[in-house]
Amino acid sequence: MVMEAERYFMEGTEVEVSSDEDGFRGSWYAATVITPPPSAAGTARTRKVSGADRPKKVTVEYKDLMEDERSKKRLRETMDLVQIRPTPPREAKVDFKFNDLVDAFLNDGWWEGVIVKVLECGRFEVYFRATKELIEFGEENLRIHREWVHGDWVPPLLDEEKSGGKENFVKGSVVEVKSDEDGFQGAWFSATILKVLSKDKFLIEYKYLKTEDDKELCKEEVDILHIRPASPEIVKVGSYNMYEEVDALYNDGWWAGVISKVYTRSRYLVFFRGTNEELEFNHSDLRVHQEWTDGKWIVLFKVLTITRSLSFIHVW
Repeated sequence: MVMEAERYFMEGTEVEVSSDEDGFRGSWYAATVITPPPSAAGTARTRKVSGADRPKKVTVEYKDLMEDERSKKRLRETMDLVQIRPTPPREAKVDFKFNDLVDAFLNDGWWEGVIVKVLECGRFEVYFRATKELIEFGEENLRIHREWVHGDWVPPLLDEEKSGGKENFVKGSVVEVKSDEDGFQGAWFSATILKVLSKDKFLIEYKYLKTEDDKELCKEEVDILHIRPASPEIVKVGSYNMYEEVDALYNDGWWAGVISKVYTRSRYLVFFRGTNEELEFNHSDLRVHQEWTDGKWIVLFKVLTITRSLSFIHVW
């Protein structure tokens, strides 16, 4: 990681910065490195003072964000190295298609979305899951969505792509991982495959879960029974209905539950069978529940009946 930091994040390098703040996840902002991460090749005195476990921090100056609305001074921030990545290279003209995952330039940043409608004259409707919004963009304000994974762009840049069939679980694949631990049944967490250890075993790195010291993203070995591809986006038109199965975004994971009450202003009460709990969520924190079965995504349309004890009987 240090060698990568020295190579990609030197002083003056143009980068992109992500945010962990609510309402800003999935967005990236152009910036320039002002103070690079500490080098491992410092003097003995520097290493003694800083220590080997010194957190990797970077100070950046944003390109388009100012200190406040009236200021002409660019905003500077110091943040963890894991929030920084190189600026994606510009690519030749891309033929965007329906259901392409893209980044759209909006409010001075690049926001992750999906193309849900192809319009005329190089224009597209993009859906943003975080806000449940549909916004129209010209192709000049779109780019293919990619993740920076240990020195490589995933999926690879167009001129680097190789022919052949695509596999679901290869190095760099964006996946979801589940846990069998008590209190976590029914939850799936976003991750990236770092290494294929064997036919049925993988080393993954979580997208949001961090180590106890909050310095690095958690890594874990998982087997084929606890991993699946990233769930495809399904645009939910209108409100969810009573007893409809959903996934709810809670504590950085997607938890399978059932709508047990519909409130006004797009809020819902969701019941979780694994923990026998009910929690309230906004519409933007829910998604259509899907199952990964025999290599395919399936939406199970079920009629559910709720009893007084909050147990559910499935009627197919």
